[in-house]
Amino acid sequence: MWNSLLNELSIVLHRDFSTATKIQLASSKKERLYKVCDDKQSFFVKVATKDYLEKFEQERMCLNALTKESVFYVADSILVGQSSEFSYHVIEWLDLTEGAPSDWYNFGVTLAQLHKKHSQEMFGFDSDNFIGDSPQPNEWHKHWDIFFAEKRIGYQLQLLADKHIHLVDIDHFVEIIKHILHSHHCLPALVHGDLWRGNIGFCHGSPSVFDPACYYGDREVDIAMTELFGKFHQEFYQGYNQTYPLSEKYQHRKLIYNLYHILNHGNLFGNQYIEDAHLSIVKILQNYGLD
Repeated sequence: MWNSLLNELSIVLHRDFSTATKIQLASSKKERLYKVCDDKQSFFVKVATKDYLEKFEQERMCLNALTKESVFYVADSILVGQSSEFSYHVIEWLDLTEGAPSDWYNFGVTLAQLHKKHSQEMFGFDSDNFIGDSPQPNEWHKHWDIFFAEKRIGYQLQLLADKHIHLVDIDHFVEIIKHILHSHHCLPALVHGDLWRGNIGFCHGSPSVFDPACYYGDREVDIAMTELFGKFHQEFYQGYNQTYPLSEKYQHRKLIYNLYHILNHGNLFGNQYIEDAHLSIVKILQNYGLD
């Protein structure tokens, strides 16, 4: 595989990269991660089984969308390919840091500027993609309440039901989510889609994002996720709100938007996330007097 990868990379770079060295990085169960470099350039390489090719191709589409639409420091997708046994994604290597308070403020401003563009009239994306390892359906829709209820909450609940895990009557709960979101009028914004601390950093002081699960949706879904697994620095929220203030009712919708990610974690990892999802569903029903 490595000979094939390095030869393809040499063609893309218009120079010989075949003698590059590779350093294995911390990896997941499904993806092996490497730093591949010579004395001139370094690249971040993801390697997985052949069936991951589509996931890598969709990741590339999301990175390109963020590059086009935002001023984030987004690593370039250099090459997506496969050998007889493996698929791989070669990405520009970025030396990332934690960031100073002023960097976090700029991060909030940069995300708000992306969210303010509203360059799309419908909710969805040009293709289905992935949230983690789960499929993420993105069929275009005019109405946010229907899109989120069906393509996000309902879809994840059905994935659980297919595993014989039944947390709630799916059709009934989907209708409840539609009802709750129906009066919320938002414009489609390109969202990162998986915006937690593990998917952001700073390069030369500029905010950088990676591992996206992009689509055009309510901008609040990105902000909600920044609060799900430990909030971002306070300066981030200051920068965001001073650039594109959030509605006071965001705090009520946050639980609904983060249920999507909790359900997804339940599908991917099970265990405590299943219980967390159940508790979130109960709380949503209680908050709206629907229990």
